[in-house]
Amino acid sequence: MPQYMITYVGGDQPSTPEEGKAHFANYMEWLSSLGDAAVSPANPLKDTRVVHPDGAVTEGGQTGISGYTIVETDSMESALAMAKRCPFLEINGVLEVSEVMHMPGSS
Repeated sequence: MPQYMITYVGGDQPSTPEEGKAHFANYMEWLSSLGDAAVSPANPLKDTRVVHPDGAVTEGGQTGISGYTIVETDSMESALAMAKRCPFLEINGVLEVSEVMHMPGSS
């Protein structure tokens, strides 16, 4: 069955600890609603570095990606339906949904 990566981009930080807890609870409820389809849920990213063509390394990402979730479902339309219910959208974040391609010879 195809796998799709839902990538979290942007989004506003909660203004209070209570708002953060409420958002996290909503997010965890959404992940739970995905059931077995969430094969790699809630993968936050931190301490991003960028390696440039000249070999220089700088701190901080260039894309605003904060994490990803991988879901397994039968179609892009189904993955998009899952993404449309994600509470990350409620904090002005956007979600990129991409089919994960498996390279020949990889497991």
